Amino acid sequence: MKRSVLTRIAALALFVILTFSLAACSGGSDSDTIKIAVPNDTTNEARALLLLQEAGIIKLREGAGITATKNDIVENPYNVEIVEAEAAQLPNLLPDVDYAVINSNYAINAGLNPVKDALLQEGSSSAYTNILAVKEGKENTDAVKALRAALESKQVADFIADKYDGSVISTIDKLTDGYDESVDYDALKGSTISVAASPTPHAEILEVAKDILAKKGITLDIQVYNDYVVPNTVVEDGTVLANYFQHGPYLDDFNAQQGTHIVAVSAIHVEPMGLYGGKQSNLDAISGK
Repeated sequence: MKRSVLTRIAALALFVILTFSLAACSGGSDSDTIKIAVPNDTTNEARALLLLQEAGIIKLREGAGITATKNDIVENPYNVEIVEAEAAQLPNLLPDVDYAVINSNYAINAGLNPVKDALLQEGSSSAYTNILAVKEGKENTDAVKALRAALESKQVADFIADKYDGSVISTIDKLTDGYDESVDYDALKGSTISVAASPTPHAEILEVAKDILAKKGITLDIQVYNDYVVPNTVVEDGTVLANYFQHGPYLDDFNAQQGTHIVAVSAIHVEPMGLYGGKQSNLDAISGK
């Protein structure tokens, strides 16, 4: 009787072992899945997916544009799993995924070189130009015009070219000497202009504008934030005059979702988004090689 019980226990144990072994074998699709992390905010996720589509890694449904999500993927020949995560955290996720599509500002801040380290990079599309933005109704104040002129200066354009070497690209159409003839700088002397920005490259670029304004006795208060929400909310509630951290499609979506009234006053630069290797060091896993 005892032997019979022991035999049944042994058989059950063997069955369990075989079941797990078979599951592991049949679960090969998990190990074969290529994980690509992308930003989880609406416009940047679409931007990342469009980059992957352009490279032939996935195909999106017809008509999917700057609001596309992973649900719009209709062809997935390389068994890609899209992992959505906060944009700022993507560099930290690289060890856990095969690839990540990262905004250049976060890549640079994490010590990555977009020109040298990106395996794929989007073109410098003007659709994603980073902008100086203020609350609607303040566009034509002297303080905003003074800040705009400083950011549209040759000094800023030269700084961007020298500092970032193609990782960040100036899109300023008409360069100024840093000043606007229509502004009463004497009236602004002794005043402070506040602007919210992300650390890299925006706050660094603003330091050039800060020096330009200082020559007119104006203090530029650069307030640095690491997220994509607070810089807009502090402009909307009037805590800060302007912000410089986002591109136009993101602002349009933010206004629509949050009911805010923030407008662009100048287009300054573009940061080409790139695909970076995590567990993979090259594109072989998603290129059919």
